[in-house]
Amino acid sequence: MKFSLLASGSKGNCCVIQTDYEQIVIDCGTTKRYLTARFEELGLSVQNSHALLITHEHIDHTSQMKLFKDVQIYTPEPRSDAHIQVIPYHPFTVGSLSITPIPTSHDADVSCGYIIDDSFEKLVYITDTGYVRERDKVLILDADYYIFESNHDPQMLMNTRRPYSVKQRILSDTGHLSNEDAAQILSEVVGNRTKEVVLAHLSQEANTIELARNTVQNMIQNKKIQIKVAQQFEIIKSGI
Repeated sequence: MKFSLLASGSKGNCCVIQTDYEQIVIDCGTTKRYLTARFEELGLSVQNSHALLITHEHIDHTSQMKLFKDVQIYTPEPRSDAHIQVIPYHPFTVGSLSITPIPTSHDADVSCGYIIDDSFEKLVYITDTGYVRERDKVLILDADYYIFESNHDPQMLMNTRRPYSVKQRILSDTGHLSNEDAAQILSEVVGNRTKEVVLAHLSQEANTIELARNTVQNMIQNKKIQIKVAQQFEIIKSGI
C-alpha cells in the first residue's frame, strides 16, 4: 500500500491510496485545476479510481466530486441514488481492500474517518474531528500509516483575529484536534508496525509545522516512526 496526500487543510483536501490493483481517493476538495494537475504529476488518472470516499459534506472535502463522474462514490450521508452511503463500523470492500468507516465528531450532519486494510498493511485517515472515541482507539491501534489531524495550537488560535465564536467552534467537541490532542491519541495507538505518521489539516494561522511535529514527536518518543507534516498545497508520499 502507498499513499499520496495531495492537499490538506481548510482550502481543500485529497488523498490517493494505491495498491497493486486498486486506486482509491479520500475527499476531493481544492480546485479542478489543482487536483487535475496533481493527478497528472503523479502519472494518475481520476477516472482510473475504483472509489471516492467522502469524509463529510463540507466544501473543502467535496468540491470536485463532479470530476469523478464514472467512479463509485461512498458518502456518510445519502446524496443521490448513484452514491453508496457508508455506515459507521460496517466494513465494505473495494477490490482487495477492506474499508471501515469510523464516526468523527465535527460540525457536519454526518462525518467519518476511514480505516483501510489490504491484509498486509493498515492505514488510518482521520481529520476534522473534535475528539476520538475510546472504542475507536482500539480499532486504529498499531496501523502502519496514520494520516491524522493536528489542526491548531490553542494559544495561537486564541491570539488570532478570528471571531470568538469561531475559536470556540474549533476548540469544541465538534471542531478540530489540537496538537496536544493529536499527540495524546497517537501516543496511545501507534505500535511496533507503525512506519509513518502524517499530521494533517494544519491551521495556517494557528499552527506551525515545527510546533505540530515537535508536540507529537515529544509525546510519541519513538524515533523509528517517521513523522511528516502536511501543508495545504503539497504532495506528501509514503516512503519518501
